Amino acid sequence: MNHSDLIDTIATGEGVTKADAKKLVEGVFAAIVDAAAKDGEVSINGFGKFRVTDSPERDGRNPATGEAMKIKASKRFAFTASKTLKDKLNG
Repeated sequence: MNHSDLIDTIATGEGVTKADAKKLVEGVFAAIVDAAAKDGEVSINGFGKFRVTDSPERDGRNPATGEAMKIKASKRFAFTASKTLKDKLNG
């Protein structure tokens, strides 16, 4: 399922226009990103937890040349599924 499929599914399931469904979907994603950037974690009961993790600087290699290089420290956005979601997936 991609972004457009999600919008279509919500529009059909909730009986709203695609434009309204698009606003809802984009609003939910924006809220998750904003909350994660501010607090570092977003927990949705029955679905899972989104959180920001730190990836430290590390040594690596340039795949084209094989030359050693430093990979800069960065932040990552991780998702951990809830027990309810895992149980549903694993039937």
